Amino acid sequence: MSAPGPGAVSRRRWLALLLVAVVVLGAVTAYAVQAFGRYQERTTGASAAVLTEQLPGNARIVFRNTALGEGYGQVASVALDDPAGPRQLSAMACDRVDASGEYLACLRTERGIPTTFSTTVLDGQGRSAAQWPLAGIPSRTRITESGLVATTAFVTGHSYAADSFSTETTIRSVAGEDYGNLEDFTIMVDGRQLTAVDRNVWGVTFASDQVFYATVASGGATWLVEGNLAQRRMKSVIENAECPSVSPDESTVAYKKRRDQAGLAHWDIALLELATGKETVIPLPQGFDDQLEWLDEDTLLFGMPRAGAVGDSDVYRIEAVAQAVPQLFIEHAWSPSVVRPAQ
Repeated sequence: MSAPGPGAVSRRRWLALLLVAVVVLGAVTAYAVQAFGRYQERTTGASAAVLTEQLPGNARIVFRNTALGEGYGQVASVALDDPAGPRQLSAMACDRVDASGEYLACLRTERGIPTTFSTTVLDGQGRSAAQWPLAGIPSRTRITESGLVATTAFVTGHSYAADSFSTETTIRSVAGEDYGNLEDFTIMVDGRQLTAVDRNVWGVTFASDQVFYATVASGGATWLVEGNLAQRRMKSVIENAECPSVSPDESTVAYKKRRDQAGLAHWDIALLELATGKETVIPLPQGFDDQLEWLDEDTLLFGMPRAGAVGDSDVYRIEAVAQAVPQLFIEHAWSPSVVRPAQ
């Protein structure tokens, strides 16, 4: 039997290459279909929401919508008793948001030449109640029912895990009263006044219109501090505590507690009972970097970046007890705040 000629060998090689190409094309097509499906889910799922001019007046959870689509970055809300239900979107885009029954605080980046940053406060009708410049990249905000607004911005750096960064944290009121930069308050740490030039303040949480808690940092250490607006004074409560959040009954403060893991900054959740000084740590294998929010007296909320999806994030819930495990709460969301029913 004679060997196949050059033409037959060439045809077989082309057939083999064609089969390989078909298989590769099929795999690529399947991947593209799956990817498009995931994209559609992100763009038409959580983003498929009702646009509204006014802020919903009912009990709700307010957050930044991170689902891709026309509503990306805009202020969103869901019913407090139906967090997985349909979300309402406002036209306001924010980097960080917090809401009370009367107001909403929005920290935003105004991209242009040059890029600037601002704080905008909206009233219940969605109208601008106050606005002022922000010193740098938006980081944290909290607002009270009476319209006191705390803001933190990165003046240099953009992460609390960095070796060097600088923040500016201020408190102002919608009515126009300005308490200025909290670094200028008298800061007492373990009974001694902190005057170091590297001091930073961030992550305010309000207990009342006069009393607040915040983070103070200097020399590589951080402290939970209790502040008094009328006295323009802060005093340390406990070391190694960041981004506090006071419980609705004002009995407990939750915060980030830092530890080193494989040479990198890692934050767990910690709870401090103010009456007894008892601290409870909730270890988080993945860690987190957000300011906690109380869903109710027993449950905390926080945001986490979504793995493999740049710019997207989810909100998790966790029971305020040792060894609790985070549970996915609201998909495609960031910067949650809880507006409770009026008493």
